[in-house]
Amino acid sequence: MQTTEIREPAEVPPSDARAERLKRFGEALDRVKARVEGELGEADVRYVKRLNAFSRGCEVVGRALIHFSFEPVGFGVGVIALWLHKQLQATEVGHTALHGAYDKLPGAERFRSTTFRWDTPIDEESWRYGHNGRHHGATNVAARDADIHFGQVRLTEQTPWSPRNRGQLPFSLLVLFPNFGFVMNTHFTGLNDVLFDNGRPERLDFLPDRSPASRRLAYRRTLRKFVPHYAKEYLFFPALAGPFFWKVMLGNWLAATLRDIYSAATIFCGHVGAHVASYPAGTKAKGRGEWYAMQAEASNNYQVSWPVSVLCGGLDMQIEHHLFPKLPPQRLRQIAPEVRALCAEHGVAYHTDSWGRTLKKALGWIHHLSRERGPVETGRELLRSMS
Repeated sequence: MQTTEIREPAEVPPSDARAERLKRFGEALDRVKARVEGELGEADVRYVKRLNAFSRGCEVVGRALIHFSFEPVGFGVGVIALWLHKQLQATEVGHTALHGAYDKLPGAERFRSTTFRWDTPIDEESWRYGHNGRHHGATNVAARDADIHFGQVRLTEQTPWSPRNRGQLPFSLLVLFPNFGFVMNTHFTGLNDVLFDNGRPERLDFLPDRSPASRRLAYRRTLRKFVPHYAKEYLFFPALAGPFFWKVMLGNWLAATLRDIYSAATIFCGHVGAHVASYPAGTKAKGRGEWYAMQAEASNNYQVSWPVSVLCGGLDMQIEHHLFPKLPPQRLRQIAPEVRALCAEHGVAYHTDSWGRTLKKALGWIHHLSRERGPVETGRELLRSMS
């Protein structure tokens, strides 16, 4: 009698199962993206126009109070109003516009990414290349994302430790945070490449070399934004105040410093922490779904109220922003619960916590990375105990 051999179902190799899972993840996110892009239109243009008008109104009020107030309350209100303008121009309005969120929307011509000028000391063209292309294209991938280090500050283990990293936490808090716009311009324009070594084998982030031509290019890019911006803030407006020029200079400096500290506290939360994924040089995604997963797992969200989220430019939803960098922040807020559910469904890590705890973890990781070749697990256990 002929017998029939009964075979057990073949097990799917883990790599194939993962690839299939991430493929479905990518397809689900693509559907979300297509749906939301189809909804973009007049409401989004109206939103950014109204917010920009509010920002400009804050600037007028702030500069007037700083100029004409001779008592601390009016002066302080002026500083806060001017800070609100600078913060909105840097984040919810400026950051979004330079990403190209309004490039294809009729009526939003003044917010085109190639022509928009934000009220920060950061060169727009250099920022678009370094941030939109390099950082968003390969987040936390060594040798491609230049934002895994800023000067002497090492933000992931992909940048080798050196003695200069020992003081990176106080340097971050006392130098980098209060001068964030200034440092970001020298970073993206390549001036840091002229003056410093990035600590990695390739040594340079943006310049091809340190030839005279490359140096001239870096200085030109840096100064074409520094000169008009700082001349306006610390020469033109103070000169209008005559003998009280010092008061206007002080008010402008305080507003800019508030913007820089707030922005740094926002941005340092985005991709820094023991739990955040970082990738060695040469890492490339195998397909759209894996790229989405890499972006999500290399990012942090944090939970804040809507007004605070607006001042953060939607970067409290860093995961959604990195999945869909050309969507306006209000759309990211709309889809965040759906994205979180899709990450859970497809086994993709979705990091979220309060802003305070996220910043504490980020600073704790920066401190850990300041030690010579500290073991990874020790640092992670430290941060888990802090959370």
